[in-house]
Order: sequence, then structure tokens, then C-alpha cells
Amino acid sequence: MKMIIAIVQDEDTDTLTQALVGAGHRFTKVSTTGSFLRTGNTSLMIGVEDHVVPAVMSILRRICRRRTQIAVPYSPALEPGLLYMPENFEVEVGGAVVFVANVSRFERL
Repeated sequence: MKMIIAIVQDEDTDTLTQALVGAGHRFTKVSTTGSFLRTGNTSLMIGVEDHVVPAVMSILRRICRRRTQIAVPYSPALEPGLLYMPENFEVEVGGAVVFVANVSRFERL
């Protein structure tokens, strides 16, 4: 048995969870926040048999696409009187960060 932990951008969550439920997969959904852009993410914990991992990965690859976004940086702490505002910049967001771990024991109580 495997535990798939998929961290996805909130924009992809609804479509992804519908696809997983439609394919018969159960999961636990946890709201999380990314550290770089401080935007909303969702972490899905999906327990599956070993032979099901490729099917779940296929759904993740199909739905969680990378895209670009303009990021507005947080203004740094400045001395009084300084007027420095950093420029906006383009970053790549989306996709998924996926961990697949072995599960030594599983029980549904």
C-alpha cells in the first residue's frame, strides 16, 4: 500500500477532487499555505494499493498544470522615510508536488 501526498494550488483543487472521486479514489483534503507566494494550496492524502499509483498520478498530471502568474512582492521592512517598492515579477505556479510513501499498516476503524 502507498500513501500519495499531493500538494496542489487551490485553483486546481475542485477539478482534481471531482476527478479523483469520479475514478473511485478516497482522500483526505487539508488546506495549506505555500511559503514562497503565501498563496492557498491544498494537500491531498490518498491511500491506494501499489498497482493504483499510476492511475492516480495520471489524474494529477492531467489536471495540475503549470502556468505563469504575476507576483506582487511584500514590501520589505524599511527605515522611516525610505520609499522603495520592489517591482512585480512573473513566476511559474500550479502543477503539483507529489510524495509517494510506503505504508506498513492500514486500518479503517
